Amino acid sequence: MEEEQWYWKALWLNIILAFSTAASLTRITAPYGRHTQAGASSSLDVWGPSMPARDGWVLMESPALWFTLLVFSAGKHASETVPLVLLRLFQLHYTHRALIYPFRMRSRGKTISIAIVALSFVFNIYNGYLQARWLSEFGIYPDTWLRSPQFVSGSLLFAAGMVTNVWADSVLISLRKPGEERGGYKLPQGWLFSLVACPNYSGEILEWLGWALLTWSPAGLVFFIFTAANLIPRAVAHRRWYVSKFPEFPASRRAVIPFVL
Repeated sequence: MEEEQWYWKALWLNIILAFSTAASLTRITAPYGRHTQAGASSSLDVWGPSMPARDGWVLMESPALWFTLLVFSAGKHASETVPLVLLRLFQLHYTHRALIYPFRMRSRGKTISIAIVALSFVFNIYNGYLQARWLSEFGIYPDTWLRSPQFVSGSLLFAAGMVTNVWADSVLISLRKPGEERGGYKLPQGWLFSLVACPNYSGEILEWLGWALLTWSPAGLVFFIFTAANLIPRAVAHRRWYVSKFPEFPASRRAVIPFVL
């Protein structure tokens, strides 16, 4: 089978994985972040041993940097301007996610399941291949693409989503004081937090919607679908957690999409 035929099968498989992930996460909350706090030990037992959260974040997100670059470099369009610009945008997100965010988070005493790290590591290998191979091998991007409506509108959404994601993460980090790493969660307030429980997830979903537009690619679209399938159920679980911990949680505050969900 030629690689391009295999590639399209891999894209369809990713769509199946997206819907399977969404279905699983409506029943199971993955044990990381606040869902590894005291009282979640039974969940952690099911998911096996854990490791320091900071190390886990760096390890599981890093393939989106080094493996994506490796695959991209093998493509016949790897030296062309537009594919290089698109690659830089993709890696901008993961430079923050793998090399900046883990060292900003309040991570002392926090752990993450090794199973979650392994699954995320494999997914980033898989998705890194799909994105990079489209950008530098199967996709065709003339220099005029950088002035196209798809690229311009997608870039605006991508930028808005990343700014929202980083801002919301910063707010959440600022609520955690030194010495409160295993507890001390507070109810975030203001701006987008008055509309949704998880604007960090809203921003990331918006970011990858922008990516799907600016690349105008099946790989970008499938990644957006998978991101939504992964983060929307988790946002719903977060909102449910807030409601259980904070009696003052506003009923009008949705999980991830203002006024809708």
